[in-house]
Amino acid sequence: MNNIEALRKSFEELRLRVPAEDFAAFAMENDFSEEIIEAITQTFEMLVEKKQEMSIDFLLKCSRLPLKNPRTFANFKFDDVKGRDVERLKSIQSLAPIYSHKNLAFIGPTGTGKTHLAMAFGYECCQKLMKAYFIKMTELNDLFTEARKFDRVSRIMTRLVKPSCLIIDEVGHCVFDAENTRLFFDLIDRRYHKEGCSNIVFTSNKQPVSWRQNFTEEETLLCALDRIFDDSLIFNFNGDSHRGLKREVISLTTKKIKAAPIMEQPELL
Repeated sequence: MNNIEALRKSFEELRLRVPAEDFAAFAMENDFSEEIIEAITQTFEMLVEKKQEMSIDFLLKCSRLPLKNPRTFANFKFDDVKGRDVERLKSIQSLAPIYSHKNLAFIGPTGTGKTHLAMAFGYECCQKLMKAYFIKMTELNDLFTEARKFDRVSRIMTRLVKPSCLIIDEVGHCVFDAENTRLFFDLIDRRYHKEGCSNIVFTSNKQPVSWRQNFTEEETLLCALDRIFDDSLIFNFNGDSHRGLKREVISLTTKKIKAAPIMEQPELL
């Protein structure tokens, strides 16, 4: 790639409405040497890099993922995971599930790395300039209740649908009333029809078949579950298989992972 083409790419990344041809003409009129043009090209490439770094920092701050001690794929102990399909687990680092609109679920007992993997997926999304948002199921329940109380349901729902990757941690740790169950279904339904790269990542120590025990409207929940697992990838850590249309269930075994200290997170939406 020559300098003019490199500048054209930088201008596009920086959203500068300056045709590269205009710069080329300006350089010729002012007798810019190849060294000067190279220096200008490197300057704009640096600006593009800084802009991307700032964008990533902003996305991470908005994601509610831990920043001081981030959970990443790099610091997850894949060597502690055993099973013939370990490579399938490693392959999610490519973010193929979000590009293919495939939901993820990490199911298993405490200490098997479910939340770490979910956070790592969200962290990697931010690195690729895609919005991610992390919320515990109990927080989601409280958020729905508060939104109803202060007439903010529409605004809250829009914010939960907007991120490319929505991470819902610890499904099954609280009971949703009838209205919150309907809101949960509405959220799932909206994200199911969301355009572009998107998915939901769930973690739970309960098999999905048991999730209905934590919701009030059973028929509504069944519709939501259909959309969650219509095309999904479920990783069972020492769990039973969970079969269904288009579902891929992968059973793995992992050593207990010592829980990291809980870091402070930003306030809810």
